[in-house]
Amino acid sequence: MSNEPTLEDQLNIELSEEVAEGTYSNLAVITHSDSEFVIDFIKMLPGVPKAKVKSRIILTPTHAKRLLRALKENVNKFEAMHGTIEDTGNGNIPMNFGGGPLPMA
Repeated sequence: MSNEPTLEDQLNIELSEEVAEGTYSNLAVITHSDSEFVIDFIKMLPGVPKAKVKSRIILTPTHAKRLLRALKENVNKFEAMHGTIEDTGNGNIPMNFGGGPLPMA
């Protein structure tokens, strides 16, 4: 007996042209409650103190854990092919984004 998915088990996923273009994000903010994880994908621009949420994804805790596992597996595969990804961030939101310090209001 094979563990390969049959045609009946396969999921048909549709990808529209608009969604296929993707949305650029250079910051993600993750929050959670007891029943869901919310990931806001944000685009920050150099020298601009205001950033916009470009996309919000809401996940169950189970799917958040599956996403974490899938990201780990894919980062490991990427690094095996291309070398270690250098983490240059310190975990803080980059408020100056390469420019001088921004005044805090």
